[in-house]
Amino acid sequence: MGGEGAPDFLSCPRVRRASCLCGSAPCILCSCCPASRNSTVSRLIFTFFLFLGVLVSIIMLSPGVESQLYKLPWVCEEGAGIPTVLQGHIDCGSLLGYRAVYRMCFATAAFFFFFTLLMLCVNSSRDPRAAIQNGFWFFKFLILVGLTVGAFYIPDGSFTNIWFYFGVVGSFLFILIQLVLLIDFAHSWNQRWLGKAEECDSRAWYAGLFFFTLLFYLLSIAAVALMFIYYTEPGGCHEGKVFISLNLTFCVCVSIAAVLPKVQDAQPNSGLLQASVITLYTMFVTWSALSSVPEQKCNPHLPTQLGNETVVAGPEGYETQWWDAPSIVGLIIFLLCTLFISVRSSDHRQVNSLMQTEECPPMLDATQQQQQVAACEGRAFDNEQDGVTYSYSFFHFCLVLASLHVMMTLTNWYKPGETRKMISTWTAVWVKICASWAGLLLYLWTLVAPLLLRNRDFS
Repeated sequence: MGGEGAPDFLSCPRVRRASCLCGSAPCILCSCCPASRNSTVSRLIFTFFLFLGVLVSIIMLSPGVESQLYKLPWVCEEGAGIPTVLQGHIDCGSLLGYRAVYRMCFATAAFFFFFTLLMLCVNSSRDPRAAIQNGFWFFKFLILVGLTVGAFYIPDGSFTNIWFYFGVVGSFLFILIQLVLLIDFAHSWNQRWLGKAEECDSRAWYAGLFFFTLLFYLLSIAAVALMFIYYTEPGGCHEGKVFISLNLTFCVCVSIAAVLPKVQDAQPNSGLLQASVITLYTMFVTWSALSSVPEQKCNPHLPTQLGNETVVAGPEGYETQWWDAPSIVGLIIFLLCTLFISVRSSDHRQVNSLMQTEECPPMLDATQQQQQVAACEGRAFDNEQDGVTYSYSFFHFCLVLASLHVMMTLTNWYKPGETRKMISTWTAVWVKICASWAGLLLYLWTLVAPLLLRNRDFS
């Protein structure tokens, strides 16, 4: 009798959902996506955890939540003797939100760094650690909540100053990862539309590629013109002029390199679409860098200049300007690129090498019968029995960098000063500019690598 009742008990939807949360089956999303792959579902859930941390960080910056943070023991007690100064005026509430973002992002970064170490050298789903990667979501959520609560009780001391530099390095690396993902996206887009053009024998697909390529270049030219208008002046702002001119020159060079005959012979799918996407992204990074310049005459985001500090006049006095246009655009790009990390499946050999992913050969795909069984049972099918389709450890490391990058984005790259001042420095400017140069160099490498390393197969 017990043997007959067991299948009915396990078929209960509530029991099945509980096993998804506490067991090793990644089936939470499968009611919506019943034919999902094991590898994709796990990445999506981890990305959801990151987005949850981002949402909490944004909420922490709202005035209503800041008033509640006064109840924590480390809030504003130290500021009784030393006023909290933010951009030239006393504003303990904004500093609370800022410190809360640092602690929230510390928790998410620590969470993903733990899994970075735990998942080193996992080669297939037969490894016992793969069950941890692809399941036990309820316990993972509890770990994240515990880290978040603990982070808010870290003594202030030099924590924010030290964590700022971790954020600078992590954000620099994530900017490069974003560029690699854009290269991959543009490559897949170009290849897919060229394939459609050949299949349908239609010039409409070629016209579409030409239209978007031209659009991206026109937007880049417009960005250059606007940056010269708003972020430079005839008698000064020489750094901004040099940065804009250099990046424009470098973008022209890589665009020419993308269509060189030898590059085209080695990589027939390389073209101006990819170069136009990279050019537009480089102009965005340049714009973001110029918006961090701590000089009022060279930065329209700083209406009033007080040394290296700024204030923004509002209807009730001085208000802190947390969000500017580059930060909003940067946050949108961050969300899209992070989501793309979770679902990408590329055949771009150089990008796969950089991102530690595979091309998903047929032997790694589940059979049709396995997919049907998985769909009926409401769970994802395992497509990694013969080998993982992505590096678990590197994926989590990317999310560590993403946590640091969003921390810097939400706080506008402001650095905590020794007297509780939030100051904009040249550090953010140089980090972003160097990241744009490194990104262009990385893209150039993907173009010329087949020519320089002829003994390797890049087909």
